[in-house]
Amino acid sequence: MNFKLDDRRLLVCDCEKSMALDGDALKRCIGGNGELSVYSNLCRAQLESFATALESGEPLMVACTQEAPLFRELADEKGGADIVFANIRERAGWSDANKAALPKMAALLAEAAYAPASTGTTPIVSEGVCLVYGAGQAAMDVAEQLAGRLNVSLMLTDASDVIPPSTVNVPIYKGKITTARGSLGSFEITVDGYAPVSPSSKDQLNFLMERNGASSTCDLIFDMSGGTPLFSAAARRDGYFHVDPDHPAGVAKAMFEISDLVGEFEKPLYVSYDVDICAHSRSGKVGCSNCLDNCPVSAIAPDGDGVRIDHLICGGCGNCSATCPTGAVSYAFPQRTDVIARIQILADAYMEAGGKDPVLLLHDETHGAGLISAMARFGKGLPANVLPLSLYSVTQLGHDALLAAIVSGFGRVVVLGPPQRQEELTALEEQRALSNTFLTGLGYGDEERIVLLIEQDPDAVESALRDMPKLNGVARSAFTALGGKREIARTVLGKLNESAPAPAEILALPDAAPYGRIQIDVDGCTLCLACVGACPADALADSPDHPQVRFTEAACVQCGLCATTCPESVITLQPRYNFTGGALSSDILNEDEPFACISCGKLFGTKAAIERVSESLGGKHWMFQESDQIKLIQMCDDCRVIAISEKGNDPFAKGTPPRVRTTDDYLAAEEKARATGKSLDDFLD
Repeated sequence: MNFKLDDRRLLVCDCEKSMALDGDALKRCIGGNGELSVYSNLCRAQLESFATALESGEPLMVACTQEAPLFRELADEKGGADIVFANIRERAGWSDANKAALPKMAALLAEAAYAPASTGTTPIVSEGVCLVYGAGQAAMDVAEQLAGRLNVSLMLTDASDVIPPSTVNVPIYKGKITTARGSLGSFEITVDGYAPVSPSSKDQLNFLMERNGASSTCDLIFDMSGGTPLFSAAARRDGYFHVDPDHPAGVAKAMFEISDLVGEFEKPLYVSYDVDICAHSRSGKVGCSNCLDNCPVSAIAPDGDGVRIDHLICGGCGNCSATCPTGAVSYAFPQRTDVIARIQILADAYMEAGGKDPVLLLHDETHGAGLISAMARFGKGLPANVLPLSLYSVTQLGHDALLAAIVSGFGRVVVLGPPQRQEELTALEEQRALSNTFLTGLGYGDEERIVLLIEQDPDAVESALRDMPKLNGVARSAFTALGGKREIARTVLGKLNESAPAPAEILALPDAAPYGRIQIDVDGCTLCLACVGACPADALADSPDHPQVRFTEAACVQCGLCATTCPESVITLQPRYNFTGGALSSDILNEDEPFACISCGKLFGTKAAIERVSESLGGKHWMFQESDQIKLIQMCDDCRVIAISEKGNDPFAKGTPPRVRTTDDYLAAEEKARATGKSLDDFLD
């Protein structure tokens, strides 16, 4: 009863002996002090034992999630308590593994004790203004039923079978929604064919003053029009319900759920964003657009050189974080470091408890958890060596986390993808493929160690997990996940290379990989340094003392902005990974001698650039026809201004001022006038 796990008093129940649980054996697997008692009916007949544990005031861990609401209710009655819950029944105990599942139970309990960093939230206010959008009497009936809980308006796409109500409980309109944007609490719609109902409608609904382009706002949308959803990835749009009007159970379920969306809510901030390291664009040139291309709900939009994330629309899939090459977009629900820490805890606890050949099963909290429960209840359950880890969304996973699992000791990683979101799995598949490229290239075998399993049938999942060939695990390496995405990935890849069967210095990667170097055709490069100014990752740099382009390979994200910006088009990308220390230091890609002014000797520009401009303009441009004009190109700024001024065609010259007339001028003019008989003015300049 006094057994503790990470300073939490642990209460374990074998669920009326439906699991093979030996307290002493489990205690040995966990490792710790104190007596470990196993209950059989903690949620009912032995509930007093839980109440006694509450009175101690200690943090608790209860190895049961099914009855968590009951335990929390009792804890609240006692003044509250710090409790965490772990599911060892469906995930380990209910399987044909029996006692062989004890090491996995120990690992699951250890992982459940880990406390990840909390994520931020953003407030949402919904006043219950709801638009019911659909056809016929069915939509009318839904609107009238919801009117008791929400402030409802009805927009009909077809009113032909609607019986005009004797009492109008909801405003009625007709129209077709052409555009919709926003989310819970802030929807905006545009409607064509908009018209309010006529109050004199008798046997059928009549409408007045039809017009296009009408706009309105609402907090909630109940779309039972039966057409294409108003939003992509509609299931992830908070406050929007797209239901099949011919499916009564689905309509009823949606009505029940939408009725609760009134009041103030806190929505998690699924991702964080650092514009300073974003590689989206520079000076109007687009480089990386991974987050924009992979966001299924269009929550990300260009914003200058970076992007803007609408956290109210974001559904938390994590595709943006998985594919971001710099880590500018980073998943925060949970954070990358917490995911890797949980993976490491699972692997360490399992193998320290005597477990062998661990396989990591990454799944989400809805689709994946349901399949695992079905396998446990109706099949053989998960194999003893398959350790499940639940995430809010599996599509948050990048190659850094996937490879971290291999380094932590898992021989294989299986990601259970939801088939109903097949269109959202492209980014995850790319990250999986990149991970396997590293593993295959380092000699870890041709069998893929990172597997994406997209399946709806629990029997098929169970068979796939049990039929996978055994793979020898990679040598376990301890590491701390510090820094951003690239720093963590570099640490993990370094560990893989250290113990690799075929260690490499340079490993070729597929196109679009976020690692590599660039090559410059030095014969065509004038060292204009446009590429240096465009690089968002500081992989390219110049020198204050010498005309040159320097490059640090470890910083390059292969965004292509340097190649896009280069006016000479002499830059190409070379995707690869450099395992050597040289990737962390800068080397010179191109350099040239500075050009000396032909007038004063001052160094300016580069020799190649000045010679190329002289050759391009000399004798070909009207301003540089003569040798003296061509020499102007070869002068520094100061000498060029002086030379133009001395030549007499200075466009800024003010001209020669008129000479001042003196007394001597007048006397001389009078003498000439008397001698010639002409006018005095004829002899004055």
